[in-house]
Amino acid sequence: MKPLDLFVEGIGLWSPQFADFAALRARLNGDAPVAPAAPTAALLPANERRRAPESVRLAVEVAGQALAMSGRDPATLACVFASAHGDQAITDAICSTLARAPAELSPTRFHHSVHNAPAGYWTIATGCRAPSSAVCAGARSFAAALLEASAQALAEQRPVLLACSDIAGHGPLLEMTGCDRPFGCALLLAPEAGATTLARLRLELPADHASSTPPPATLADAAVGNPAAAALPLLALLAGAGGRCRLELATALDLLIAVEPAA
Repeated sequence: MKPLDLFVEGIGLWSPQFADFAALRARLNGDAPVAPAAPTAALLPANERRRAPESVRLAVEVAGQALAMSGRDPATLACVFASAHGDQAITDAICSTLARAPAELSPTRFHHSVHNAPAGYWTIATGCRAPSSAVCAGARSFAAALLEASAQALAEQRPVLLACSDIAGHGPLLEMTGCDRPFGCALLLAPEAGATTLARLRLELPADHASSTPPPATLADAAVGNPAAAALPLLALLAGAGGRCRLELATALDLLIAVEPAA
């Protein structure tokens, strides 16, 4: 694959440790950021925010942070939303209802269980008519979505919003997935440098295969228990002086990412 060069204009982040990307940078600099409240998903209208499940609120929160940093118009942005497990709480509730009383299954719960629910809420709330995608690739969902969003940005010569998130598992699903905490992140990617460029990325598929780059030791507690946290090595490079990291894209296939901060 020919290397893909593109530019980061916005970064979003939320986890039980970090309210946003600035809190991650503070941790890397030796500070102790205050534990955040629940994600607010302020871009959603109040009525939609009240009925939106946790998975949607988390995805919209990080997407909104990246959008605000970039200054872009959300109505014009193509978007890629990714999740390894979807809404595990709702999936658990649906499975429980099907086993106990199938006739009581709620259409609203089913509507919220699908992987493109965050994209639907986002595009309706922002009036976005640009293309939207939902990506699921298990533990490799962030890497797969990053490659998808980057390819779209370069092929269409347009900015693309990427959001990847997962909430904690519930019931028997938690035993299977091991996803015991929420984590979400977002990147606003553009094909060309501009006034709000934060960093340049170069993506390659190297010929060799090696272990994924671990996050810095100071972020080890945030990297456990959620597939979306696979983004942490890249986020750490974006928060610091740049460098290179590897993310597993598939069996014996890596995504090599070089980060060069903007001057």
